[in-house]
Amino acid sequence: MARAVNRTGPAAGRRSTSGSGRWAMLAVLCSSLLLVAMDATILNVALPALIDDLQPSAVQQLWIIDIYGLVLGGLLVTTGALSDRLGRRKLFLIGFVLFGVASVLAATAGSSTQLIAGRVLLGVGGAMVMPSTLSLIRNIFTDAHERALAIGIWAAVAGAGAAIGPLVGGLLVERYSWAAAFWVNVPVVVVTVAAGLWLLPEFKDAGEHPLDVLSAVLSVAGIVALAWGIKHVAKGSTAAADLAILSVGFGLLAWFAHRQLRLKDPLLDVRLFRYRPFSAAALVTLMAMLAAGAALFLVSLWLQYVHGYSPFEAGLRTLPTALAMLGSSLLTPTLMHRIGVRACMAIGLAGLVAGFTLLALAPQPTSYGYIAVFLVTLGFSDGLAVTTAASVLVSAVPAERAGQAGAVSETSYELGVGLGVALLGSVHAAAYAGQMAGAPTQAAESIGGAKEYAEHLPAAEAAGLMERARDAFDSALSTTSYVSIGIAAAVLVLVVWMVPGSFRTTGSGHYN
Repeated sequence: MARAVNRTGPAAGRRSTSGSGRWAMLAVLCSSLLLVAMDATILNVALPALIDDLQPSAVQQLWIIDIYGLVLGGLLVTTGALSDRLGRRKLFLIGFVLFGVASVLAATAGSSTQLIAGRVLLGVGGAMVMPSTLSLIRNIFTDAHERALAIGIWAAVAGAGAAIGPLVGGLLVERYSWAAAFWVNVPVVVVTVAAGLWLLPEFKDAGEHPLDVLSAVLSVAGIVALAWGIKHVAKGSTAAADLAILSVGFGLLAWFAHRQLRLKDPLLDVRLFRYRPFSAAALVTLMAMLAAGAALFLVSLWLQYVHGYSPFEAGLRTLPTALAMLGSSLLTPTLMHRIGVRACMAIGLAGLVAGFTLLALAPQPTSYGYIAVFLVTLGFSDGLAVTTAASVLVSAVPAERAGQAGAVSETSYELGVGLGVALLGSVHAAAYAGQMAGAPTQAAESIGGAKEYAEHLPAAEAAGLMERARDAFDSALSTTSYVSIGIAAAVLVLVVWMVPGSFRTTGSGHYN
């Protein structure tokens, strides 16, 4: 196995990976990660204002929201491999510059088409940044205990970014416009790129490893098709096209896996998934972010439509998740050292079960007090589970192949967020529609539709319809929580079975 080399340019060479310089480098990486994570959720509260301005069709609305995650998730495996081959610093800086350019394109959009194009480029840039941040941490922090703390900070920033996206988006939309949700990226990009040129050293695989283009095409097309198919089928679609896309996604990924097993230098070493702790870590990341993505989406709707909070007020009330995630992510390295990997993962998943149980059993109409406790439990549990899983994934590979670990971690993360909204969001929509049986079609489709329909009714009828819609939303939230309990409990059982109690990560590219 070729060893990693540290190639530093004139600017990068002014700093080494020893002493306080490591933590300055981590700050640069985390500033970029914060923006990429925020962009996954920042439009949750900006969408109504955006719709009023650009008047996108229903299909265009779907693309505006979904295309970022689809592109980002689809490219992560390829960009992770590219970071190993071309250099992690180089790919990180190129990706973040592209992210800034895409932000300008989206912010100046005068049409839905331009905004969608901007979101596509944001996804491409984000896909170049995210695995590079985690792989650079793997190289910069050679001490296993320091690296665990660095990954804890990294996970806290990633989770906090997703959690505060609605808060920042709400503030910017209320004070300025939806375009401000993209303009805010630009100054951060400029400062971060300048700091990265000065501080970050270069790391890449010392060997010559040409990129297998067919593998790259298979991974991108397979992940995008799979995500698209699952999202639409989960929403109740039985259209032949959606079922065909889902089948194609499975087929392409099976072909991709088969091809990797035959290549001497695979794009992704799928043999890593033979290690049960590695597979468990990827599964835990997927599940934790599935729960967080769906919960934050539904709670944001609950705050705005059931309780009538403004976008900023709604975002402010989701802040407990970010704070709890920050605390648990920083605590995780110490817990891993004391009680082990399996216990940390199990406690995180058990916390999710407890949180969703509280939400399922909350009296209706549900008060914000119950939601606040749920959000704290969700944040703490997610932070613990995701940070532990990231440490396992990063420690699974040699330093020169850290991009592969970053790709698996980030793909699980992004797919979890996207599929959570699709799967659990669809369960909630179906339960809501069941409670609204007999209501006008628009009102039965969503609580937002009920609000729009009620605006054209006499006051008394509008109040009655909205009271029924709020009760239906609360009831559907309880139903969705029971489904989430089942999923989290099943993953908890699998983790206890797959990860030995004595398992530890060594940070040497293999497991003990």
